[in-house]
Amino acid sequence: MIRGYSAEQVRAAEEPHLKAGEPLMARAAAALAAVIRDELGVLDVPVRQATVLLLVGSGNNGGDALFAGAELAASGCRVLVAELGSRVHEAGRAAALAAGAQLVELGDDPESSVLAAAMDAQVIVDGILGTGAYRSPALRGTARAVVLAIRALAASPRRRVVAVDLPSGVNPDSGEVPDGAVLPADVTVTFGAYKAGLLRDPASAYTGRLVLVDLGLGPELENEAPLIVIE
Repeated sequence: MIRGYSAEQVRAAEEPHLKAGEPLMARAAAALAAVIRDELGVLDVPVRQATVLLLVGSGNNGGDALFAGAELAASGCRVLVAELGSRVHEAGRAAALAAGAQLVELGDDPESSVLAAAMDAQVIVDGILGTGAYRSPALRGTARAVVLAIRALAASPRRRVVAVDLPSGVNPDSGEVPDGAVLPADVTVTFGAYKAGLLRDPASAYTGRLVLVDLGLGPELENEAPLIVIE
């Protein structure tokens, strides 16, 4: 049985763990890095010979992507970081750069810059938007333009797309996709609990294989009514 919860339910369940100082982001990032390694294995590309492109937004899922990138870079993987938000998770950015990750210089033509980086990558990590954008999940501005520019390339069987918590642009509660600028994922690594929207159409068509990372939220969610239950 799969239970899908709202973004607010999951965030509320995380709160006492965060207040207690539990390293939820570190756990999420380590699990994300493990899935990326698995996807490189599917492509038969050794980590030390691989290139991973991180599409990083302003929120915590951008931080998850950056910390996962730091772990991969420390293992010898070439990690490229495209910063597509109005700000960046500073600690994650510092960790990734210290481990050897490289920033993609966006310049005056970010679409072409990221497209060139994506051509070198075997895995593209979508860490642009997370559940915090549930009220307005559609991509905008540079992030939207970049996703549209690389979507066809990312669909190549020689590449894998890994979404962080959810594919950016889908509503985590309703499953609505308000705009077509979404990067379809081969794998979505979701944290703490299944987000209801990932189990609903049309968003479910963009999620690929769902991997749930247990963050120990069971006690907090036990008495919460899920938005959707799949037997």
